[in-house]
Amino acid sequence: MSVFEQITQWCTHVIEVGGYPVLFGLMALESMIAPIPSEAVMPFAGFLAYEGKMSMWLIMVSATIGSIVGSTLSYWMGLYGGRPLVLKVGKYLFLNVHHLDATERFFNKYGTWTVFICRFIPVVRHFISIPAGMGRMPTGVFLIYTAIGATMWNMFLAWAGFKLKENWESLRDYFHYVDMVILVAAIVFIVGYIIGQIKHHRDEKLRQVPDDIDSRNNNGK
Repeated sequence: MSVFEQITQWCTHVIEVGGYPVLFGLMALESMIAPIPSEAVMPFAGFLAYEGKMSMWLIMVSATIGSIVGSTLSYWMGLYGGRPLVLKVGKYLFLNVHHLDATERFFNKYGTWTVFICRFIPVVRHFISIPAGMGRMPTGVFLIYTAIGATMWNMFLAWAGFKLKENWESLRDYFHYVDMVILVAAIVFIVGYIIGQIKHHRDEKLRQVPDDIDSRNNNGK
């Protein structure tokens, strides 16, 4: 059994036992760089709503508030602690410097909209609140984008689990492959962007060389 499957089994068990408070906690952790798969948590909660064991309304409230709280804590970590604190804490939650660098570049490229967009992108969504804090994104704007993105994502997953009923696990497996495709595409995009930036800076330096030569020649005259 893979680590992902073990985490999924644990999540589904504690949700059945602990209900809404546990769902709140799991979604808060999912938004705080912890390896909690929302693709397993929310569809299972939706399935429990189908069985009448949980309320869809309370599922959405507890999960979305959890997502906002976890994202806000990560935002504060980036805002007040910066890279040293993030990397110090992150090493216990499988965050490394490469993950942080990638999300920082993504945030710097696309700005505040990144916080909303990345709610739907695997891996990156766990970390995006940190560079938002490090970049001193206005707190109000951050909370609005986070709330909208988290609500849409959580609602979709819970609704899908409700509709699939006992087959909710098939959604988890489907998202596992979709996540891999999106992640690879995001990595290719980021690498392409970095290469483009390097080429741009190199060309700029090459263009400056003739200007420097002309300037020295003119000064010599």
